[in-house]
Amino acid sequence: MMDVNVYKVEMAGPDDISGLEKLIEFGEIDPKSIVAILGKTEGNGCVNDFTRGFCTFVFRNYLADIMGKTEEEVEKQVAFVMSGGTEGVMSPHATIFTVDEVGGEAGDEKSLAVSVGFTRDFLPEEIGTMAMVKEVERTVLELMETAGIESREDVHFVQIKCPLLTSDRIKDAKSRGKDVVVEDTYKSMGYSRGASALGVAVALHEIEESDLSDDSILNDWSLYSTVASTSAGVELMNCEIILMGNSKQSISKYRIGHSVMEDAIDLEAVVEAMKDSGLDVDKLPSDEDRKRIVNVLAKAEASPDGYVRGRRNTMLTDSDINHTRHARAVVNGVIASIVGDPMVYVSGGAEHQGPAGGGPVAVIVEK
Repeated sequence: MMDVNVYKVEMAGPDDISGLEKLIEFGEIDPKSIVAILGKTEGNGCVNDFTRGFCTFVFRNYLADIMGKTEEEVEKQVAFVMSGGTEGVMSPHATIFTVDEVGGEAGDEKSLAVSVGFTRDFLPEEIGTMAMVKEVERTVLELMETAGIESREDVHFVQIKCPLLTSDRIKDAKSRGKDVVVEDTYKSMGYSRGASALGVAVALHEIEESDLSDDSILNDWSLYSTVASTSAGVELMNCEIILMGNSKQSISKYRIGHSVMEDAIDLEAVVEAMKDSGLDVDKLPSDEDRKRIVNVLAKAEASPDGYVRGRRNTMLTDSDINHTRHARAVVNGVIASIVGDPMVYVSGGAEHQGPAGGGPVAVIVEK
């Protein structure tokens, strides 16, 4: 049996670990029980967003010091998933997951279960290809077993941090006579996110692997996962995966539910995710319900056709501000207006994560 706890702490900057320090100092968190830290950092969320790696370094270094371990040992215990970009009113923060093994027997109630894992490192030429799809699929299936989740329907959010291509990585591939999926480093983020998400979709039988090929990635938008959330970064070469669902093998006081936003202003889907998590809401949550919400996790993207509900927008044609930054701001504003808190997790770039222009949304609540 496992007992899962979730903590959300605000951050004054990508190097601000004071929230975690206080939780450990006051005895609320045993650092040995931390399995994942999911952060929103205030960089641009693009290729050169070094706030992600900086934030990861600070948390990893702190935990290594306080636990008397090397940073390499900490990396094997904790998944550090940092998503850059806190546009609009989105507030920088970190969500910390702890897991403790406890005694007891499984009952009928399903509670929040979390497991984390890591794929192997990818070669530059494998990023954004079926090699990534298959490796993510394998790891997700392992994590379901670790979390005691027997049914695929009980998986509600799979957060992945995946690699991207840089000039050096492209050069390395070419030096070995290999081609990469794309030589535009920014576009490589989308290919990596998309392939990772399709790996989740195959693992959960949302799509069949036989329907996939390298050519499907970032081309066939009918293929997607309803629970995958992927974020690309320069700070790694593998995928770090946090799988969240509900299981009878957990005695956590939390539950998680999800829905799928059809577009960037689909507030009804946010309410549906709240209902799926166990909140008894109609149109908007009450003040008491809002207090039970630990965090909302969502994906956001500009619709590939440049429209939302028949109205043209300029997210894809703005040469000054990247479209992923527009999308994060919009979706965060929608969710914040419902839950009454701008400190929610919204990640940009939802390729094969929900329908085109939309994305999965999950809600973690206290039961």
